[in-house]
Amino acid sequence: MPFYAYKGRNTRGELMQGVLEAADSGAVADQLFGTGVTPVEIVPTTRKATSNSGAPDSWWGRLREKPVRSMDVQLFSRQMHTLLKSGVPIMRGLGGLQESSTSPAFGRVIKDLRESLDSGRELSAAMRRHPEAFSTFYLSMVRVGEMTGRLEEVFLRLFDHLEFDRDMKDRVKAALRYPSFVVIAMVLAMIVVNVFVIPAFAKVFESLHTELPLMTRILMATSRFTLDYWPLLLAIAIGGFFGFRAWVGSVKGRYDWDRYKLRLPIAGKIIHKSTMSRFARSFSLSMRSGVPVVQALTVVAQTADNAYLAARIEQMRDGVERGESILRTSTAANVFTPIVLQMIAVGEETGSLDDLMDEIALMYEREVDYELKTLSAQIEPILITFLGVMVLIMALGIFLPIWDLGQAALHRQ
Repeated sequence: MPFYAYKGRNTRGELMQGVLEAADSGAVADQLFGTGVTPVEIVPTTRKATSNSGAPDSWWGRLREKPVRSMDVQLFSRQMHTLLKSGVPIMRGLGGLQESSTSPAFGRVIKDLRESLDSGRELSAAMRRHPEAFSTFYLSMVRVGEMTGRLEEVFLRLFDHLEFDRDMKDRVKAALRYPSFVVIAMVLAMIVVNVFVIPAFAKVFESLHTELPLMTRILMATSRFTLDYWPLLLAIAIGGFFGFRAWVGSVKGRYDWDRYKLRLPIAGKIIHKSTMSRFARSFSLSMRSGVPVVQALTVVAQTADNAYLAARIEQMRDGVERGESILRTSTAANVFTPIVLQMIAVGEETGSLDDLMDEIALMYEREVDYELKTLSAQIEPILITFLGVMVLIMALGIFLPIWDLGQAALHRQ
């Protein structure tokens, strides 16, 4: 994504400037509004926001160095909570975290935070210089903690939020590991059969000068096409891959792809429920930290990793801005189940929407956990059916001519 240089004013009228990475200038403006900064000027730039002080000089060193991971930010949140709760000055605490950091990249981020704080910037403004490490939601929560004086509590909640998010992603990856290996093995097996097995049988069948079954002729034609035009097939595959990435990289393409993912037979339910669980937990965290509802919906929409669902959350925000209730906007968004809508209605009526959002997050999390546990059981019949069809085609195409030749030899005797 491109980089944009911005200038803006915070709530105290101070001039803020820096560089952010976003899809367009409107996304930069949304990020700045979400962190309490009113943009004055946003222009494209080629300069990155990160500081290069202490970075490896050689290109090989930069290539080998690991980027900032979510685990680094998670541990940083927990350590900041402990330091602030213990009354350690923030500059001294950041100095200790910089020295003890096991990630050189994140160590440079902490160093830049110290330098920014020393020059008079606020912590949220200093973190905004590093979008590769701190998300918009993270920046907004830190900003709220600075305004309310509950920064140590915010860091603890951010740690819990990041831990939940990482655990959800790890479980999804673990559940998809076995099906991915099976699919890869099937593709490799088909390549080996087309390149090595079928051509060997084709030479034997052609030497017999007899009419071959239809399935055998199809397999031989497929194998011959693969061997003769593999550069073209490879070019089409590479072009399709980069074309798909370019399409998904566009605003409309990502929106359409994310909407289509929700309709996938098995994965769609998991993607939808995990995203809504993240939304409910983030929204609850924002409200408990004192963020206004409209601003909370703006920030939470940017944390959703699905453009279609993010658009529905922004639709809820627009409805709340017009004076509609959260229940009505949630119903119009058409992404919540009736049970969740009932819980939102109760929470809005009793004034405990943050607690009910936590319950909604737990409910979605339990459903995702059940879907992940049964994912293998749901995918296995599909994989077994596909394997059976592939073996049947191979058996009919290769062994049926051999069987016919054997029968003909017996009749001659």
